Amino acid sequence: MKNKLENEVHAKSASTSDSYQELHQPSSAFNSRDEYLEHELQIMQPKRWRPNLPFRDYRFEFEDTIPALAGTIGKVVMVSAIAATFAGTLGLSDAFVLENVRYELLIVSVFIVLFSGFILPTANLAGTHGPLIPLIPIVVAAGGHPMAFGLLIGAFGLILAFSKGGSLLARLTSKGVCGGLLLYLGFIGTTSQVKKLFAWAESIQMTHIAFIVILATILLYALLEHFKKRWLAVPLSCILGGVVAFSLGAPFEFHTAPGLPNMNPMYWWGENTGWMLGMPTFESFMVVLPFAILAVAMWSPDFLGHQVFQKISYPERTEKVQMNIDDTMLSASVRQTFGSIFGGANFTSSWGTYIVPAAIAKRPIPAGAILTALFCVIAGVWGYPMDLAIWQPVLCVALIVGVFIPLLEAGMEMTREGKTTQSAAIVVFASSLVNPAFGWSLTMLLDNLGLIGCKARSAELTRMSRWIIPLVMFIILTSVMAMVGLLPGIPALLTSFRH
Repeated sequence: MKNKLENEVHAKSASTSDSYQELHQPSSAFNSRDEYLEHELQIMQPKRWRPNLPFRDYRFEFEDTIPALAGTIGKVVMVSAIAATFAGTLGLSDAFVLENVRYELLIVSVFIVLFSGFILPTANLAGTHGPLIPLIPIVVAAGGHPMAFGLLIGAFGLILAFSKGGSLLARLTSKGVCGGLLLYLGFIGTTSQVKKLFAWAESIQMTHIAFIVILATILLYALLEHFKKRWLAVPLSCILGGVVAFSLGAPFEFHTAPGLPNMNPMYWWGENTGWMLGMPTFESFMVVLPFAILAVAMWSPDFLGHQVFQKISYPERTEKVQMNIDDTMLSASVRQTFGSIFGGANFTSSWGTYIVPAAIAKRPIPAGAILTALFCVIAGVWGYPMDLAIWQPVLCVALIVGVFIPLLEAGMEMTREGKTTQSAAIVVFASSLVNPAFGWSLTMLLDNLGLIGCKARSAELTRMSRWIIPLVMFIILTSVMAMVGLLPGIPALLTSFRH
């Protein structure tokens, strides 16, 4: 009876005339929870630029809370890092950081609901551009203005989205290049979080806590993998890390009281309030122009990694619900533009701490997006969850098991077959030399030329795809990096960036 029902369900899944409501079956009709979740992915029919409504076009499941929780934690952490970096360079107070993070949580929740939850359900949430954080002091020292920076990122992002340049670059990136990129990002991310946790433990003179928390997290992750419950890794690891650290004597207290930030853009862009910078001038835009080009150019490998991880995690016949790179770039650009006008500190990219756990949980983007928006509002208004989210034993293990270890696994999966290991190794090598954007662009060029990787794939490419587009991309990226001083051992070509 079960097999007969399953065959009928799959037959219905193949039909494009039936609506999601007609194709939906209760979870009790399936042999396992995994089968039910996979069926939900296969029957969804997302509509671009038309209303997508809960229960009519998608449903909420318990699994949606996991990426929403992980995404909210990641958002608080990343925006705090950007705001704190600006504040430290500009001499702003900690109160500025707290209020701007709260402001950003409320801003992003509106755009999450509008785009990913309503009119572009295959657009990943607009998150935070982590690789830009080390560049912020250079931008400020050169006289860069946050609003000018954000507006140019939004403008260049819209150009890339409307020209469909993001999806084009994704198609030109082989499995070996993409797998190597995932391996590098996963490994660097994991080791950085481990180092941060040990640094925190040393600062409170309890180094043993970091070792115990990480060891316990490894054992928990292995058990969840064994019982095929890996999607629970984020909440359980956060609880485990927090409880273990606190029980071993690590200090923690709530100090962020409930409240609302100032929501007047004129306050944030006043000369004596908010950023205390006033409005940007023409020179402000010229100073940040190279960085804006670099920021948007670095979107492609970031977006591609998230899309590939989702494809690996989803079952067959789910192409319609997979992340659309161009739609994600569009929503990120619009969100960036308005966020900068309003006075937020965020610089946007694809939201990795959301999409990776969502892919593991086998959930589509929109339902978890609505919950993420809700959690962001709660965290921003209530305040206390922000303290917990940035506490190192919770933060570090959440990022390790929710983002970086899954990226490592996906990278290994992509480099198992064919001649992918050559390209993967070169990506890691080149990324270690400069950064992932440099490694991706250089290896994509070498791979498409047929110097490494699969020669048969290279032979099938057109001249435009084989070397013209990859070469132009590599030249643009390398030139911009050389101008602002990102190439190791080579002074910035523009003297204003030699700080």
